[in-house]
Amino acid sequence: MIREAYTPRFYTHNSKFINNVLALREPQHQSLEIFARLCDVLSLSKTPDMDAELRTINAMFPTMSSFERTFPSFCFALATGIGKTRLMGACIAYLVYEKGIKNFFVVAPNLTIYKKLIDDLGKPSNPKYVFRGLDRFVDPPRIIDGDNYRQFNQTRVGVSDITISVFNISKLDKESEPEKGGLPPRIKRLSEVLGESYYSYLQNLPDLCVFMDESHHYRAKRSFDVINELKPILGVELTATPQVQKGTRAVPFKNVVYEYSLAHALNDGMYVKIPAVITRRDFHPEEYTPEQLDREKLNDGVRLHEEIKSRLEVYARTYGKPIVHPFVLVVAKDTEHSRQIREYLTSNDFFNGFYADKVLEINSSLRGAEKDENIQRLLQLESPDNTIEIVVHVNMLKEGWDVTNLFTIVPLRASASETLTEQTIGRGLRLPYGERTGMY
Repeated sequence: MIREAYTPRFYTHNSKFINNVLALREPQHQSLEIFARLCDVLSLSKTPDMDAELRTINAMFPTMSSFERTFPSFCFALATGIGKTRLMGACIAYLVYEKGIKNFFVVAPNLTIYKKLIDDLGKPSNPKYVFRGLDRFVDPPRIIDGDNYRQFNQTRVGVSDITISVFNISKLDKESEPEKGGLPPRIKRLSEVLGESYYSYLQNLPDLCVFMDESHHYRAKRSFDVINELKPILGVELTATPQVQKGTRAVPFKNVVYEYSLAHALNDGMYVKIPAVITRRDFHPEEYTPEQLDREKLNDGVRLHEEIKSRLEVYARTYGKPIVHPFVLVVAKDTEHSRQIREYLTSNDFFNGFYADKVLEINSSLRGAEKDENIQRLLQLESPDNTIEIVVHVNMLKEGWDVTNLFTIVPLRASASETLTEQTIGRGLRLPYGERTGMY
C-alpha cells in the first residue's frame, strides 16, 4: 500500500499547529506530514532543476516516478469522504505559515465543485470553511473567481494578503472563439485594470502554487497544457481515483506520494458508510421490459429510502441529534431517459404523486438560469429546509459533490468503468454525524 511507503514522522511547529487546529483525520494528518517534507526538499522556484528534484523525491517515495508536468507536481489520492478539500486547506495554510507563500490557484472540473470551493475556501460563515481557527486566516483569503477576476487589482487595503484564485477548468482551456473573431478566452485578454491579462498576471507571480481538485480531469492535452503554461512553483493534485481511463484500460498516475483508497477506508471502518447492494431474491429480469425494470428499481429504492428516513429520525430523537433528511440519487442513461424518469417520479403513478414536488433533475441539457437554479438547489440538499428527496442525474455528479445525507443510489445505467463505479458509490459514503453510529 502506498500509504505504508512513508512511516517516519516529520513534524514542524507549523504542521503540528495546523493539524491540531483543523483536527485533521489520520489520513489527512499523514498527507500533511508528507507535504511538509516535500516542501522542505523542493526549491519552490520558477526555474527548478526538475531532474535533480525528481531524484530526491523518488528516493524518499519510490512510488513517485515522474512529476508528469513541467513543474514539480505530486498527487494525494484520498478516498471520497475522507476530506480532500480540508487537506487542500491544510496544505495552503502550511505554505502560508512555513514558506510565506501568498498566491494560490485552485482548479475545479465543473460548476458544482467550483461553487463549493469558493464557499469552502473563502466564506467563514460557511460551516465547511476550511481555515476556521487559524490566526492567519481570521480575515479570509481574497477569492478571485471566474465572475470577478476582470475587476481584480493588486491593492490589498482592508483585505487579507492571501489570494486564492478559483476557476472552473472550462474558463482556462477554451480555444480561440471563432464567433468572436478568433479572440482567446477572456482570462487571456488584456485587462485595463492590470495592464495585462489576468492569465499573464498569474504566470508572472513568483510564488504561485496550483491545486488541482479531482485532478484526473486535467490529463487531456488542452487542460494539461494550460495548467503547465501558468508556470507555478508547485502543483498539488487531489483525487480519489488516481488514474485516467483509456478505453477499457486504467492508466495509473506516476506522481502519487500517498494513497488512502476506498478499500483502506472501508477496512478501517471509521470515516465512511458501509455500502450494501440491495437485490430481490428469485427475480427474473428477462420477464420485464426496460421501462418496467426501471420502475421496479425506483419503487424498491424509494421504499428503502423511506425506511432509512424513519430510522434516521428515530436515531436523532433518541440521542438528541439534528434530524438528517436523506435523499435518493438516480443515475439515468441519457437526457431523454432522465426526462422520462422525472416524469414518472412526479406523476400520480409513483406513490400517488407524493414525490411530485420533491424531485430535482440535473443534466447537461440544462442552460442559463435553470441550470444555475438547479445547481444552487443541489448545493442546499443538506439544509434542514431542503424538500428534495430524489435527484435524477446523467453523468453530472460523479465526484466532488460534498453531501452527507445521500443514502440510496439507484443506477439505471451500466457503469462504463471501474473508475465511474467508484465515483458513483462515493457520492453516498460521507457520514452525516462524522462517525459511524451503527443505527443505519
